[in-house]
Amino acid sequence: MNVWEIIGFTLVKIVIILHVMLLTVSYLVYFERRISAWVQNRLGPNRVGWEGVLQPFADVLKLLLKEDIVPYQANKKIHTLAPIIALFVAFTTYAVIPIGPAIELFGYTIPLVVADVNMGILYVLALTSLGVYAITFAGWSSGSKYSLLGGIRSSAQMISYEISMGFSIGGVILLAESLRPLAIVDSQGQWFWNAWIQPIGFITFVVSAFAETNRLPFDLPEAEPELVGGFHTEYSSMKFAGFFLAEYANMIIASGLIVTLYLGGYYIPFINIGTFGLPNWAEVLIYVGAFSFKIVALLFFFIWVRWSLPRFRYDQLMNLGWKVMFPLSLVNIIWVAVLIMLFNL
Repeated sequence: MNVWEIIGFTLVKIVIILHVMLLTVSYLVYFERRISAWVQNRLGPNRVGWEGVLQPFADVLKLLLKEDIVPYQANKKIHTLAPIIALFVAFTTYAVIPIGPAIELFGYTIPLVVADVNMGILYVLALTSLGVYAITFAGWSSGSKYSLLGGIRSSAQMISYEISMGFSIGGVILLAESLRPLAIVDSQGQWFWNAWIQPIGFITFVVSAFAETNRLPFDLPEAEPELVGGFHTEYSSMKFAGFFLAEYANMIIASGLIVTLYLGGYYIPFINIGTFGLPNWAEVLIYVGAFSFKIVALLFFFIWVRWSLPRFRYDQLMNLGWKVMFPLSLVNIIWVAVLIMLFNL
């Protein structure tokens, strides 16, 4: 393929990913409300459309019609920039996550990843570290003590958990000998999942993902009983919706990373689709379906945990991050290194 064909296919993939992400985020909010209603033995949204399936569109329309209120003492430029940063980070991180093997289409071999870069994992870590600026800027620029406390909490929380998250990925990189997400997926194959080989790293990464996405039991930057609404107390209309969309988009990103790094990516355990003699498009469809199934299962787990566990206190959160998660991530790297030395993995 020449340069213009590569650019064209990349733009098409970006448009598809954006539309799928926006639609998924919209209905993820709906499913969270229905699952929380199921957990709490109540009905949930069921009025707008059949069983409430049009509720996401009603919510968007409501937020569009709301007045955009900016506090008088707020820094208006930073106040507007914060949700933009949150959305930018959420929707650009997915660029390096592969959803399936390459598909043969119109005589071209098209990889099902927007950007197949060798330093993909570093790209993800760099972008996710920028997410803290959105919340910190939102808290500082609002001119509210509640918002400021939420922003400060977020910065302290994310710093502590990004360290353990980065070290937990170290074991994956040692086994795959690459920072390229496709190489990491291929190194696991049908059954050699990193979750089985390094369960400590897997658990550490999952817990860190909860903290990164500000989900219960680690939603201290919001903490309604203490901070009213936390960092987004002074936001309304579509700016508030921006933070809301970014949170759920980050859930999808976190689930995609967990699947890619620890759950074999798009491979199906103990089944080699290539032995069935299927056409390329059918194989790719099965692989994409397997990847999507794993994502949906993890998203349900995210929602289930939120409505099952109470919120941690701030001191408990910091103790868990620095005194438990960080040492465990170091133990995981040593464990993987020993396995490589003993069994030449």
